[in-house]
Formats: sequence, structure tokens, C-alpha cells
Amino acid sequence: MDPAGLTGIDPLTDLLNGVRTRGALFNQSSLTGPWATRFEDGSPLALAVLVHGSVCITPEGGAPVRLGPGDVAVLCGGAPYVIADDPSTEPDVVIRAGGRCTTPQGEELLPARTPDAGAWNAAEPDRTLLINGLYTVDVGTPGRLLSALPPLAVIESSVGTCPVSHSTFEEITREEPGQQILLDRTMDLMLITALRAWFTRPSAEIPTWYRAHSDPVVAPALRLLHDDPAHPWTLPALAAKTGVSRAHLARRFNTLVGQPPMTYLRQRRMALAAELLREPDTTLAVVADRVGFANAFALSNAFKKEHGVSPSEYRTRETRTEI
Repeated sequence: MDPAGLTGIDPLTDLLNGVRTRGALFNQSSLTGPWATRFEDGSPLALAVLVHGSVCITPEGGAPVRLGPGDVAVLCGGAPYVIADDPSTEPDVVIRAGGRCTTPQGEELLPARTPDAGAWNAAEPDRTLLINGLYTVDVGTPGRLLSALPPLAVIESSVGTCPVSHSTFEEITREEPGQQILLDRTMDLMLITALRAWFTRPSAEIPTWYRAHSDPVVAPALRLLHDDPAHPWTLPALAAKTGVSRAHLARRFNTLVGQPPMTYLRQRRMALAAELLREPDTTLAVVADRVGFANAFALSNAFKKEHGVSPSEYRTRETRTEI
């Protein structure tokens, strides 16, 4: 069965569906000589793009990996890591939650430099220019995404092309209205581009969630959940539609997708509700009906449990951000 048959939902789109950032942080490091920075910001996803020079990235408890110009590193799970000129260099700067910059002893330092477009071409031969992005996952549950990635995934320039070109770099450094939205969407684009290259590279092992979209049991179930998320699905009803037993569907779905069918459906509904709430004229009752809840009250309770804020608070925040 062709994965594209999932009403246009390919495996990577399904994995990233509903996951987007809000309040992305970028910083620029233009360095020479011995240097090292330890990242303890706890960001569930982070990106490092090497523009000039050479660096080593060492994840907590892992081996150092060297990056060359144009390489992109995706760091997953929020564990600390060190970026340095050499693995033997001791960190003298620590990046903490919210982008705070301190010494290893906790003394406050000047904030990390925001990107400066002029630095793109200003790097000297022995100078390193590194762009870091800290990814705040704001919508959807990234559990399946995080479990699909290693703590450190390096996409070499020969495998994937980073979308941060000189012109893009100039745009994200321009302090004009809409800059934060531009930063957020640039992070999303960088992540999607990097992951597409990572999962389709020649040496990639096909993950189980990718195989789910061509599996004769799970693919039809995924199609049903995507085609009609508002339907009052139960495991028996879904199993009957796919022509297998409940136990077989539950076991196969959990093995390939990484979660039970009804958990997947709940998260799918919450991601769809978040998208609909960005439409200011769509009432909560309409959203509830379109994502399969009996009424606005039931949706509100489920949404707050999933996202930590009520639908009205979420809508107010998103509307304010996107103006």
C-alpha cells in the first residue's frame, strides 16, 4: 500500500503534524582560539548550524562529533551538551533556560549574541561562525518525534541543505514587525529540512513509525483516524473497519506508531483543535464538534489537560503573537 494514500499524509508529515515552535531563540557565536560552551537550557529540540570553521559537539554521556561548514546538528531530548573547538576544552560559558548566559559557577554574563547579518561574510579563516536555535515545542506532543531521534543527529552538508542562506540570515536578523514569527517559522523549516534529510539519507535505518504508513494493518487505521477524527472511534470499531481483531490492531499499532490507537487519536484531535482555535471566528462549540467532543466544556477540559492552558487562553495568546 502506498503511504501517500493516507489522504496526502506522508510519514514525516504525520510525525511532525501539529508540532510547531513559539518563542524560538537564536544566537550567534563568532569565535577564535580555544572555546567551549555548555548548553543546559533543557530545550526538547535544538539546532546548530556551522557557517564557517569547525566545531565538536559532545552530548551528555556520548562521544564527540565534529561538524564542518554547512553541517546541521539536531539535539534531542533536553539533555546537556557541549559545543567546543576541541573536546578537551573546558566550558567557560553555560547557556541555561530561556537563553540565560552564565559562567559554570552561575555568575550572570551578557546575553548570547543575537544573529548579526554582517557576520556572515566577516569570518576570518581561523574564526568559527556558529548559529544556534533553541526550539520551544508549543503545539502537539513531541513524544513520538523525540523517541524517533537519537540524542545527536548530524546532517552533513553533502546529505541535506540547510535553508539558512545568506538572504534568510539577513531576514531573521532584521528587527522589524513580525520578527518573532519569522524566527519561529524559520526554526520549523530548519527542523523539517534537517529531519527529512536525516530519515532519507542512504545509511538511514527505516524507523518503525515510518513503516506504519505502508503496513497492511496500521495504514488503514491511520487513514480512518485522519479522514474522520470527529467520528466516535473505539478500538473495537476501528478493528472492525480494518478487518482484524482488537488485540492484533492494538499490538501492531503500538509497535509501529509507538502509542495505542486511542492515544494517537486524542493527540490528533488536540493538534487539530489547536489549529482551528487560530481561526478567530470559529467558536469553541464548532471546534468541539469538528474534533469529536460532545460539547465545548468537554473539549476545554481535554485541551487544558493536554496543553496546560484553556482554549480561550491559547487563542488569546496565539492571536496576540501573530498580529
